Amino acid sequence: MTLDLTTLLFTVEDHVATVTLNRPERLNAFNETMVAEFGTVWSTVRDTDDIHAVVLRAAGDRAFCTGVDAQDGPWWQDQPVFRQEDPGATLGAKAQQVWKPVIAAVHGMAAGGAMYFLNEADIVIASDDATFFDPHMTAGLVSALEPIGMLQRGVPLGDVLRWALTGNDERLTAATALRLGIVTEVVPREELWATADALARTIAARRPDAVQGTVRAIWEALDVPPAIARQRGLAYTQLGNGDQAPDVTIPRVKPSFR
Repeated sequence: MTLDLTTLLFTVEDHVATVTLNRPERLNAFNETMVAEFGTVWSTVRDTDDIHAVVLRAAGDRAFCTGVDAQDGPWWQDQPVFRQEDPGATLGAKAQQVWKPVIAAVHGMAAGGAMYFLNEADIVIASDDATFFDPHMTAGLVSALEPIGMLQRGVPLGDVLRWALTGNDERLTAATALRLGIVTEVVPREELWATADALARTIAARRPDAVQGTVRAIWEALDVPPAIARQRGLAYTQLGNGDQAPDVTIPRVKPSFR
């Protein structure tokens, strides 16, 4: 499967789509073109039955993503003020109604708007050289949307505020990100992509309806009262399980991380 893209690389193999941010000369900062191309990628992932899971990663040695590319100009400000929209709102998979699991593999710098990707990833793993920071405050800019997404992922309030308010002066290490729950695993840099790919293939081998129903039920539970979340969860269970037998053998497996 090929897509006409200039800022991203896109491949599909064994039911796993691999999406690579491909602006290493700009530290994989996103511009208007990349935002539009992610719209194409996420709609393709959503609507292609052969794709069961996604790995999101980045080219180059220095950065996963450093947020919006300021040199390309604030294109979203070309609209009248009350018609302006969040420039990164459509970068994440969940904003595009993608309920197929996304595994993000982070190396190097993950700054500011990189959290648009990570806040809507299902699983985030990092290499041991990854660092996380927010340059907004250093530039005298309000930092709101990215930290709000971190709160919704369960990152503690004090740590989110410290991340947002210290700007470039403090960087979270991969180990700290693991402790805060921003990532679920830290691996050596040379093992990052292989680890993400293996995890995606494991999930992609499961029954797609069961996977997507699980992902959707859990994410939607973040936005509604518990009683409604349970009702939706039951509905998705009934819809997604169909005639599947409820009695399955669950093997005992030793955890492979932490």
